[in-house]
Amino acid sequence: MNWIIAVLLSAFFLGIYDLCTKHAVRANAVTPVLFFSTLTGATVWTSLLLIQFLHPGWLPHSLVTDPLTGKQHLQLMLKSSIVAVSWVGTYFALKHLPLSLGAPIRATSPLFTLLGAVLILGERPTLLETVGVLTTLASFVGLSLVGAREGVHFHRNQWFWFLVVGILFGAVSSLYDKYLLGTLKFSVPTVQCWFSIYLVMFFAPFALGWKLRLWPRHEFHWRWSIPFIALALLVADYLYFSALQNPHALVSVVMSLRRGSTLVAFAGGLYFFHEANGWRKLPAVIGILLGIVLTLLG
Repeated sequence: MNWIIAVLLSAFFLGIYDLCTKHAVRANAVTPVLFFSTLTGATVWTSLLLIQFLHPGWLPHSLVTDPLTGKQHLQLMLKSSIVAVSWVGTYFALKHLPLSLGAPIRATSPLFTLLGAVLILGERPTLLETVGVLTTLASFVGLSLVGAREGVHFHRNQWFWFLVVGILFGAVSSLYDKYLLGTLKFSVPTVQCWFSIYLVMFFAPFALGWKLRLWPRHEFHWRWSIPFIALALLVADYLYFSALQNPHALVSVVMSLRRGSTLVAFAGGLYFFHEANGWRKLPAVIGILLGIVLTLLG
């Protein structure tokens, strides 16, 4: 599959992931949502591992996991720890912020990824990429002004800063993905399988602490959107990892295209959750997406 098509499909499923996440955490305890959604993904990959062990040759090559050394397991555990921090920040933020604000803010992550790609991977932004970054920043300022009308003042809203932490660690994860897949040549199913399993290991102690009421907590309500968080992300990440394996795929461009998920999440936030000020937010959202397009064309 062409890597651009793979990224665009990944963006669609990532938008579905955002909608499922918002539905699952809205007026709900976040810790068990994180645990059960990651448990769903780990269960899928553990089942595939068992099939691979018991019946070699049954699975297509695209789902076969490679044997790993101890060092390689540690490298994938690091990947899971980075994502765990990113998800904690993002899930708590999406619980408290309107999705029509949270999704566009998350769309600014290519700025951080591009900066990291320039500083760490040696990629050089073109003039159009630079214009795209500036357009995205200007649109972000416009979005913050609309958010203030809803009582969400970015500079003093703790959930905005939770989202910033999630975005920063998400950018670090993207750069690390490129290193794992492009430099160390891990296969896509290997990364996705063990990353999913180790995520459960990171979240399980917190889920147990929540269950034992070791800290003040909210009540948990089961929703079927919880397992669909994992299923949508499995598809989105598989397509995303496949794109990153292509040597012609610049990580900054891949992340920019992937932010097209904002359209799905923004429209879903207005339609399913009846969020306010949709028309006022739309110009800023379009501006952010325009910045992404300019970055891509660059």
